[in-house]
Amino acid sequence: MDNKEFYIQNDGIRIHAKLDFPKMPAGSIERFPLVIIIHGFTGHMEERHIIAAAEAMNEVGYATLRAEMYGHGKTGGHFCDHTLYKWVTCALAVVDYAKTLDFVESLYLCGHSQGGLLTILVAAMEKDLFRAIIPMSPAISIPECARSGELLGCHFDPEHIPEILKMDNGRTLNGNYIRIAQTIDVDRAIDRYNGPVLLIHGSKDETIPIRYSYKAAEKYKNATLVVIPEDTHCYDHHLELVTEAIRKFLLQIDIQVERT
Repeated sequence: MDNKEFYIQNDGIRIHAKLDFPKMPAGSIERFPLVIIIHGFTGHMEERHIIAAAEAMNEVGYATLRAEMYGHGKTGGHFCDHTLYKWVTCALAVVDYAKTLDFVESLYLCGHSQGGLLTILVAAMEKDLFRAIIPMSPAISIPECARSGELLGCHFDPEHIPEILKMDNGRTLNGNYIRIAQTIDVDRAIDRYNGPVLLIHGSKDETIPIRYSYKAAEKYKNATLVVIPEDTHCYDHHLELVTEAIRKFLLQIDIQVERT
């Protein structure tokens, strides 16, 4: 099978996606597990840590479907107008597309940062679909911070949200981002998913403190937390430990499946 780049239509928004296959011997059965991979806030599918994760999955026999969410990368919509609800609807459109692929034998979901939070939310919505999920540096803190009035370098009155918020990096967000984030119940989402979970987090993450992943690992029914020592939100120092954890986790899932 050939790798491909394409767009998925979703209510007038074109979702940019790339499908990559593992290298298999000629004549082998071309059915694979598929991992959907989502980037983070201000990110895109070609970031170093996203590509590394995808390649690690391909190396152990998993196909990958990287997708860019609303207002990011080459997907439609403006960054300033994106919200978690818009990301959820985009992600569900990608999931629906994945369900139509004949080669898919099982589905997995992986996301980094805001994409990690999205992974937690979508897994709860499709709790019987995903064999396992991999939230990487998940931005579990977003709803809590939105309710407290301090998020993304912005300070605001959480009871009287401004129409436009200006972040430290100069980019702007519509106030609807905050309004919607305030409605998200991460604990309920965690409670709904019973499958295997691999949480990966850098111990020196200054964007999303690692304590959020520790709490999530305790709340999930079947979770493993891999701490990347002395590393950052995007794993600037020990990315090889991230890919090692991903390969090990997926190979363990394969063994469990073979035993059942």
